[in-house]
Order: sequence, then structure tokens, then C-alpha cells
Amino acid sequence: MANTFTRKTSQNTGATADQVGAYQVPAATATIVIGLICTNVTGSAITANVYLANATANTYIVANAPISSGASLISVGGDQKIVMVTGDRMFVQSSAASSIDTIMSIMEIT
Repeated sequence: MANTFTRKTSQNTGATADQVGAYQVPAATATIVIGLICTNVTGSAITANVYLANATANTYIVANAPISSGASLISVGGDQKIVMVTGDRMFVQSSAASSIDTIMSIMEIT
């Protein structure tokens, strides 16, 4: 079993949900999200949604979470981790156009 640490990023996410780093968990892989941070890159307050998508449902991690101008929302990190399985994807969405940059730190287990 190999463990690979890496990260995926997305920039300028807006009102259309963005698949973080266009990442989808590959076949025969489990992925542990060890950190997910969304930063408001605008001069105004916004709200953010972060959700896990699989073949049957979208499950919210945070919904309509406020992020002040220049601040960050840590959706995953510290004591909280999320296990993703084959086919899972993580999405971020903002209340304003081109307003969120996201970094998702992961460990892939193959």
C-alpha cells in the first residue's frame, strides 16, 4: 500500500460550483482530505458552500458559511478529516463571482 501526499487547487471560484483541482478519486484508491481552505480574494464579504459529491448525492460540509474580505474558511483540518472513495469529488461554490481560491491537501492510498 502506497501513501502519496499532494494538494489540489482552484482559483477564482464563483457562483458556479467548482470541482476542486478537477480532482476525482481514481479507481482502487482511497483519499483522505487532511485540509481544505477557502480564501475570499475580494474586497467584500461572501458566503461559501463546500460539498462532497458521489454518484448518488451531494453532501454538504459547510453551507452558506460567511467569509469576510481577505479571510479564510477552514472546512477540513485539525481533528477533522474526510475519507473519499473511488469516484468522489469535492466542490466549492461562492455567493460572488471569482471570489474564492481553494487548497485541498490530500493523502492518496493505493
